[in-house]
Amino acid sequence: MATIARSPGDCCIKTVEHKGTARGVTETIAEVKTYISSPPELDEKRNIIIFFADVYGPFFLNSQLIMDYWASHGYLVLAPDYFEGDPVQNHLSKVGPNYSIEYDFVPGKMIRAKQITPPWIDAVKEKYGYCFGAPFVMESLAEDWTTAGAFGHPAILNEKHFRNLKQPLLLSCAEVDHTFPLDFRRKAEDILVEKKATYHIQVFSGVTHGFSLRGNVNDPVAKWAKEQSATAIKSWFDVFCGTAESTL
Repeated sequence: MATIARSPGDCCIKTVEHKGTARGVTETIAEVKTYISSPPELDEKRNIIIFFADVYGPFFLNSQLIMDYWASHGYLVLAPDYFEGDPVQNHLSKVGPNYSIEYDFVPGKMIRAKQITPPWIDAVKEKYGYCFGAPFVMESLAEDWTTAGAFGHPAILNEKHFRNLKQPLLLSCAEVDHTFPLDFRRKAEDILVEKKATYHIQVFSGVTHGFSLRGNVNDPVAKWAKEQSATAIKSWFDVFCGTAESTL
């Protein structure tokens, strides 16, 4: 099966830590520590976003701030720690000739994440009634229990992930991206067009892989791209969760 998004590499770990205070709480679901960010008001008809974190994990402040933003607009946001307290930042000092994120960190973590995630999803579905992480997003969107999904600068995807897609997908992309370059992005779009899928692709120039979570917010272009990505994803879920308001 043809590759559509490569595995994360050493070029994917650059980050600028953002400023703010996380508002969520940590709970354990299916024996997995889970970051939970709740909206100001919860009701029985709540809409849920499941956030599958990148290699920095759900307890990385940048990730928490994005989740808190969506929660502030009415979503209950849940994020499993499939790194089990050992995200990539614990290993950055090892990177060099004898240690690679792509070959020494990612494979073992992905194996374990694939073991942890399905029972966690089942527990979330049972508890709430029912949105690195790109494969888990795509696998969820191949089933009927999800309403819509979105990812930013994905990794570790193949053609099958797109061919099996059932639910609407938003792709938030960087113009320069080692894991999801232009030819891969166009291949993904070709499949989505062929399937007559419901999708939206946004591509931001002047930013690179990781922009939606780890971009330099001191750079006006990078800051704008990060904010627009988060806003577009919220708007995407608003449409398919029936909470969108007309602005015309």
